[in-house]
Amino acid sequence: MSGEIPEESRDAEREGTSREQSDVRDQFRPADHDNEHFILTTVVGSYPKPKWVDRVRDLYEDDEADFDEKALQEAQDDASRLVTREHERAGLDVVVDGEMRRNEMVEFFAHRIEGYEFNGPVKVWGHNYFDKPSVVSEVEYDETWLVDEYEFTSEVAERPVKVPITGPYTLASWSFNEAYDDEESLAYDLADLVNEEIEKLVDAGARYIQIDEPALATTPDDHAIVGECLERIADGIPDDVYLGLHVCYGDYSRIYPEILEFPVDEFDLELANGDYDQLDVFRDPEFAANLALGVTDAHDASVESVEEIKANIRKGLEIVPPERLTVSPDCGLKLLPREVAYGKMANMVRAAREVEAELDSGELEVGREVVSADD
Repeated sequence: MSGEIPEESRDAEREGTSREQSDVRDQFRPADHDNEHFILTTVVGSYPKPKWVDRVRDLYEDDEADFDEKALQEAQDDASRLVTREHERAGLDVVVDGEMRRNEMVEFFAHRIEGYEFNGPVKVWGHNYFDKPSVVSEVEYDETWLVDEYEFTSEVAERPVKVPITGPYTLASWSFNEAYDDEESLAYDLADLVNEEIEKLVDAGARYIQIDEPALATTPDDHAIVGECLERIADGIPDDVYLGLHVCYGDYSRIYPEILEFPVDEFDLELANGDYDQLDVFRDPEFAANLALGVTDAHDASVESVEEIKANIRKGLEIVPPERLTVSPDCGLKLLPREVAYGKMANMVRAAREVEAELDSGELEVGREVVSADD
């Protein structure tokens, strides 16, 4: 999926939500797509790891085991190849490798950013522990974070590949700050590093980048900080790169409609887990961006039926038209049994295709109007 970027595209300034997001989104429509309407299907990021992947990491971290970095990489390559093809077998339009090389969404990046250090795990809830890092000096960009991962996955995949990146606000909020005057300054410096990484991903061919900011909707009034972070991230990124923002947990009324000013094409929102109680938040004012709607519950270890998922997709069509709708699970699927995760994806794809066909035939009403293939 990699390729060279025209020089004029490199120099183009992003226009955020003022540009035609649906046009950029259409690059992910498969050439052999059967229906006239197109509802893009993807996943948020993480996916259940084969059990042997964790065993391999344990061996690699065991000083007494004869298991080197080359062996670890081979195992991770195998897992990435396996999951990428599993996503394609489920029928997803845009795939991820399931983050087979990543452990935790902050820890993974903190290990790759100069200025972070680790002092052991802290208890976060129940019996769960998180290896929470500390920022002990000014953060700096050193090695690339995700380019190798993207290049490997795009070589394996026959479909476009999305790259999820933990956002700077979450990287700052979920760390101990021992070096900066305030969390805001740390977040801005981290945003500059994320921008540098995305530029390298774009050079490698990536065209779908998702910024993960689960901390955003949990803290009142910090949307302005995230907005400035995203301005820094989007600076200089070509117009043909599709930028998404994933926000899970929290109260969306704290951030809407302010988030519509963010320079991203798509907002990926967790709503299935809350039975769409917050859907009305996005009705007024009108949702002006593209919507990636969670239509399966990542916290429920059962597989929703196709009919249940179709009903959830129709909820998304109350907010945006089909050409601006993406469907995915609510969040990462890594905590589910693998067969459940696969079942959710496969049923989701089937549901999306059936809804498209109903839109094509005019059977399905969107809002108060019947949408036909001629519209």
